Parts: sequence; C-alpha cells; structure tokens
Amino acid sequence: MNMDEVIGQEGVKRLLLRQLEEGRVPHAQLFCGPAGSGKLPMALAFATALLCQQRQGLTPCGHCNDCAMTAHFAHPDLHFIFPIFKKSSSTTAVSDTFISEWRTLLSETPWISRDTWNNRLGIENQQPEIYENQSTEIIQKLSLVAQKAGGYKVVIVWQADKMNLSCSNKLLKTLEEPIGRTAFILVSDQPEKLLPTILSRVQRIDFPALRQEDIEQALCRQRGLTEADARTIARSANGNYTLALQQLGVNADAAMYFDMFVLLMRRCYMRDIKELSRWSETVSTWGRERQKHFLDYCQRLIRENFIYNFQQAELNYETQKEADFSRNFARFINERNVIGIMDEFSLAQRDIESNVNPRMVFFDFCLKMIVLLVK
Repeated sequence: MNMDEVIGQEGVKRLLLRQLEEGRVPHAQLFCGPAGSGKLPMALAFATALLCQQRQGLTPCGHCNDCAMTAHFAHPDLHFIFPIFKKSSSTTAVSDTFISEWRTLLSETPWISRDTWNNRLGIENQQPEIYENQSTEIIQKLSLVAQKAGGYKVVIVWQADKMNLSCSNKLLKTLEEPIGRTAFILVSDQPEKLLPTILSRVQRIDFPALRQEDIEQALCRQRGLTEADARTIARSANGNYTLALQQLGVNADAAMYFDMFVLLMRRCYMRDIKELSRWSETVSTWGRERQKHFLDYCQRLIRENFIYNFQQAELNYETQKEADFSRNFARFINERNVIGIMDEFSLAQRDIESNVNPRMVFFDFCLKMIVLLVK
C-alpha cells in the first residue's frame, strides 16, 4: 500500500515525508484519532515506504522484492501485533496465531473496525487483548538482523490500547532502549487507555476526522459511486471512512431493510400482534450481522423522521423513497417518544450482540413500540 491510496490526512503525510527527508524517523510513534480516520492505512503505507530502499519521498518503487513482499503483508522485517483471544488455556497467546486471518482481512481492506476483526475471529462474548507473550515474541524477532543491511524493521501495533498491563510494561523496556533502525507504529482510537509511561516514550500524531469531500471523492474513485450517492453516504459517515464502507454493504440490502421497517411501523401502529409475531420470526432467521445492520438502519430512519418535523431539508439525509414515507410517518416520531424508541433499538442491538434469542428480542421490541408510537 502506498500513500496515494490513503484518503486525505495531507498534514500527516507532510509530517511523515519530512521525517524521511531529514532521516529522523522516531523509533516509536502513536497514530491516534477517531475511528475510520485512516490510521492503519497510513501506518501500512509508511511501513511500505520505510521498507523500500528505492523509494522516492513517500512513494515506494512498487517493483522491488521488498515492495512485493510488503504488498502481501509478508515482509520478514514487517511485524504485526493485534488483539486476539486464547483458543484454550494452553494456547500461546501471540498475534501470529491469527496472522493468516489478519493478512486476508488486510488484503480485502485496510479500513478495519474492531467489530470487523472480532467477527473475523469468531469472537462473541470474549474480549480480545494483547498478551504478555506477544512482547516476548516481538523482542526475539527484533533481535534478528534486518533482511537488508541498514534497512528498517517495522512493528505495527494495532489497537495498542488493548495491551494488558504485563505486555505494556514489557514493551516499555524496548521503547526505553530502542533497537537501531526499528520503527514502532502504535495505532489507537483510545490513546487515553495507554499507560502514561508508554505515552511519554512515543511521538504522538493526531489524526482528525476525514473531511466529507475526501470521503466523497474516495467513494467515487475507488468504489464507482455516483456523486449523489457518494455525497449521501459521506454526510452520514461523519468523517469515518470505515463506516462509509459499512454503509455500502448496508445499501445492498437497503430496499429490504426499508420494506421491513415500514412493515414494522405499520403493524405496530395497527397493534397487529399476529403479524408482528410473523415479522419477528422472519427477522430472526437472518444472520446476526444482518440483524445488527438492520437495527442501525432503523435507528437512522428514526433520527431522520424526527428531524423531518423541523422542515429543514438540508438536515435530512434520506433517499427519495425514504423521504416519501417520512411525509406521512414523521409526525409519529416526536419529542415525547423519540428517546424511548432509540433506547429500545439500542437495547435490542445490545441483546443481539450478546447472542440473546433474536425472536424474543424482536418480538419484545415490537410490543414496546406499540406503546411508544401512540405517545
């Protein structure tokens, strides 16, 4: 991956270019900022530049062996650390256990969310973390001579805030006594969770949320969207390109989601318990990810219908079909019930994520919606 593929963040790119031109690449940097702002793609692009000895500025040559190996995230001097879970108590808890899954996901997209990675690992109720064994392993790897004499060794620590205390303390010793020509790039959405001693030994680079126009251009250029569709998605993504990509997946099912939302609201208003039971049974047959996306979609429509009542068209981000529905439905979403409805959607989403029986979750939600819609 190279810098041309990284969306926006021109200020960060200029800073990294200056580091290379002056030969003053810090031994440890922290890329932090809101989710979807491009921290991991930037880390991958910077690593590609560092490992290519024929680069021009931040641009790797793209045809040497180093570039070929880095393109597959398999360069021997490129190391990854990321949160995992223990398959059993006897399992060695290191990232390389899941390196195949990690490389596959990166090859699909470097715009990875925590949920995306957890789903790829098949994690449901466990909390992934970076264990102490990982620090021991990375120290051993860094003790080896770099593949190219005088070349860099790069360590990307994704979700660095997930390091447990033992791992953090052990890694701290490496950061205090850095190995020559080694570049640690810590990536975190929540830097406040890192140890103060870690923070004091890294150069922090803050990433702002992406500009709407940068997301629009990327969606048109990389995903082939029309300007109108790209603008709608970019506005609702709120500076988060990962979220914008997730919405593309949701949009593929948007027609079905819209029909199911309309059916839900009409049956709740009519207090048609029998049909609501059938509706719940249908949605319960979907996969959990589709159920979560549907609940996200429903929450967005509730917000849009509440805002519709203020008659400020520039604040509404709806398709024409959704807007036609809102013309008659919006009056049922008001200041007396909007918070309660949103809370119930959030609770349903929490229960789905916790693997509660989906038919029970959705039917219970329907019963509560009957009461809330008449407020």
